[in-house]
Amino acid sequence: MNVDVYDSLDGQCALVTGANRGIGAEIAAGLTVLGARVYAGARNPDEVTATDQRAVELDVTDGNTIRGTVETIVDEEGRLDIVVNNAATYGPTGKLESLSDREIETTLRTNLHGPMLVTKHALSLLTEREGGRVVTLSSGSGQFDGGIDTGHLPYGVSKAGVNAFTDALAVQYPDLLVNAVCPGWVRTEMGGSSAPRSAETGAETPVWLARFKSGGPSGRLWRDKTLVEW
Repeated sequence: MNVDVYDSLDGQCALVTGANRGIGAEIAAGLTVLGARVYAGARNPDEVTATDQRAVELDVTDGNTIRGTVETIVDEEGRLDIVVNNAATYGPTGKLESLSDREIETTLRTNLHGPMLVTKHALSLLTEREGGRVVTLSSGSGQFDGGIDTGHLPYGVSKAGVNAFTDALAVQYPDLLVNAVCPGWVRTEMGGSSAPRSAETGAETPVWLARFKSGGPSGRLWRDKTLVEW
């Protein structure tokens, strides 16, 4: 699709969750190369090894660290143009009756509640200027079009929720650019070593979505820079 994107993110500020490894680290690196000031969120900021990013403590299941990160960005930058909700967990396998309450809760809190809370607390900054962007990592496992992943049921349901959240947020905040992205099966700690895609490839479309200019597509699901069905 022909979309108007920024060639440079000079002067812009981005927050990436789960930026200490895998796709998140590659997204943070890609945005940094484009000139953005990147806040790399991680539960343990010492795991963020990039020296050209600002590592911050951010556990998406802990509202205090979310608020603290946003306050840090306010104090240091006074603006936020991009949020990339990347942090996620694969969660348990098996039929619903075999899953523990804690396993279900942890998966939903990380994968669905986390992006909602991070976005909520960032909204005041994102909406200060025209064209703020929210990019949330989804998955084919959450597509009704392809069939929810029943092997990892809480994960599949959480990603279907991410898609619903993306659609609803775009309606509530029409001045924001809100999109979800399926990065494909990627060689990460979650995806495993046999996955066909590299983390660099998985990061390409999220970084592209983070470059959208005001007026671009919003409230949609993407894969490989192509629109796909929910």
